[in-house]
Amino acid sequence: MMPEMNASWTFSLNTSADEPGTGLSRRGHTIVAVFLGLIMFFGFWNNLIVLILFCKFKALRNPVNMLLLNISLSDMLVCISGTTISFASNIYGKWLGGEYGCRWYGFVNSCFGIVSLISLAILSYERYSTLTLANKHVSDYQKVLLGVAGAWFYSLIWTIPPLVGWSSYGTEGAGTSCSVQWSSESLESVSYIICLFLFCLVIPVMVMIYSYGRLFCAVKQIGKIRKTSARKREFHVLFMVITTVICYLICWMPYGVIALLATFSRPGSLTPVASIIPSILAKCSTVYNPIIYILMNKQFYKYFLMLFHCQPSADGETKCQSKVMVIQLNQKTEGRATCDSQVLPQTDEKIVGLRTPKSRMEPASDNIPQMSRENVLL
Repeated sequence: MMPEMNASWTFSLNTSADEPGTGLSRRGHTIVAVFLGLIMFFGFWNNLIVLILFCKFKALRNPVNMLLLNISLSDMLVCISGTTISFASNIYGKWLGGEYGCRWYGFVNSCFGIVSLISLAILSYERYSTLTLANKHVSDYQKVLLGVAGAWFYSLIWTIPPLVGWSSYGTEGAGTSCSVQWSSESLESVSYIICLFLFCLVIPVMVMIYSYGRLFCAVKQIGKIRKTSARKREFHVLFMVITTVICYLICWMPYGVIALLATFSRPGSLTPVASIIPSILAKCSTVYNPIIYILMNKQFYKYFLMLFHCQPSADGETKCQSKVMVIQLNQKTEGRATCDSQVLPQTDEKIVGLRTPKSRMEPASDNIPQMSRENVLL
């Protein structure tokens, strides 16, 4: 029964009374428009709430959170500049922007999307390095702002070439959105698509897996020292790692795989449905990014409740005193690593930091910025 239903649903999406087999049916365009409308609505408001929180509460304006702000900004720009046009085009059943509008759409959406992807990779490494590496200036504004600027510059490096001749932008899928010309068989296009796949998808995924994997191992090592208090933290970090990586792969890997198939398979082998679904999944990242990276964050969630008056506050910005246990890893002695710990006052979250042997020459408290270790573990 289910195979028959899936086949009939795909058929209704993939056939057109005017041009059989060449595009989506009227019902197919309507279904896609509904999904894009939901993504546009929730993506815009989720990211707008994040921006309002940053503007209203000064306690959130620390270096680490600047990366989260950059992700929300790029995701909101995708909703405004890209999803709206594709939504309108699916309502009318055709691309509405013309040739130059298609180029602009492909450029800005690719640019904002890559900014978000690279920022997620930088954020994963920043969380890992802030918690585990001994660096006196870790997570300061200069370093983080350099990462934000680097994400935009890196994105421009890979999105400007199609405008100047290395590949090109054109309609994709059902013809109601634009992106890189995946189906072009020219050597320039194939080489560009391979480089784009490696440097803008595979490498960020590897950075995230490495950083979050090392971060989880660090927290697991702490769990051996304080078993009672660290179990909950260990589970929280594991949940964050699995959720982050899986959502990233679900949203972006199908799009990358379909792009490669469109590049290397014979022309016409991919149906419009096979092309449009990965594109919708990629756009879904604008909805889940604020939820996973921000609204599931304890610090942001506290201010989110305060924003909507769900949590009372005397002065508008309550500060909860907690303690940070800084664990300094010494050199291995007879095959075993010994640890020294020091408890320091800290604002907001209870976070455990690992220190490497290089930091042993300086007092532990000097190397830990008061605001930089907030908000590292969601």
